[in-house]
Amino acid sequence: MEGIYQFLDALLPFEWAEFAFMKNALLAVLIITPLFGLTGTMIVNNKMSFFSDALGHSAMTGIAIGVLLGVDNYLFSMLGFALLFALAISSIIESGTSSSDTIIGVFSSAGVALGIVLLSINGGFSKYSNYLIGDILAIRPSELLMLLIVLIAVLLLWFFCFNRLMTASLNPDLAASKRINARLYNTLFVVAIALIVTVSIKWVGILIINSLLVLPAASARNLAKGMRSYHGLSVLISLFSGVCGLIVSYYLGTAAGGTIVLVAAVLFFLSFIINRCRDKA
Repeated sequence: MEGIYQFLDALLPFEWAEFAFMKNALLAVLIITPLFGLTGTMIVNNKMSFFSDALGHSAMTGIAIGVLLGVDNYLFSMLGFALLFALAISSIIESGTSSSDTIIGVFSSAGVALGIVLLSINGGFSKYSNYLIGDILAIRPSELLMLLIVLIAVLLLWFFCFNRLMTASLNPDLAASKRINARLYNTLFVVAIALIVTVSIKWVGILIINSLLVLPAASARNLAKGMRSYHGLSVLISLFSGVCGLIVSYYLGTAAGGTIVLVAAVLFFLSFIINRCRDKA
């Protein structure tokens, strides 16, 4: 990491970049935000924002399960529960027994409530409340490596499977005619969302992680003229929001995650105004 730190010192001769924790946070932002930008496009297209929010809420129960099992690293229990949670929601939605928003709402409410109840036994909830807002400034170099591995995995998934993922999610009948296993690719995407949400939740926070998935993609959708520009703009907006929000939070002394979301929200409203003006022109 020393070589990377030296490179950042030469590239960024600013006060905020003098601290190791800010360098680690910046590297985390540069890894996490492209993940959010890429997957957010399909989340917005498929109207799955409520689904990703429910996965974030399920993290509370995942942490609680880790505590009950005596697991030192809650990431494993969160990931395991999030995968089961996501697959259960998908299976029930596919059964057609109820509307998707109702099913997701039930699971989301039950997931967060169960987690709070289990963690609050004997007054222990306060020890885990930091997961609600996250703390990207506390990320360690070893955790950066894990995020990088996830980013590479998602990039490979997008490179090899994007067209099939998109076809399976938007038009299952067309997917079937092209011999694309829609259920398999929808499951792959659900697993990818669960993985991204789980590995990011500690530093982004349960309360705002869905905003970072949705806002950049929603902004890009207002501006893009095609699928390629849609993805490119989403990643760029996500990167800009992350870096700008991190720097602003340093000077204002505010929570990094919340500040990043506010920057992303401002960009969304600007993109909305630009889109409306363009339509009227």
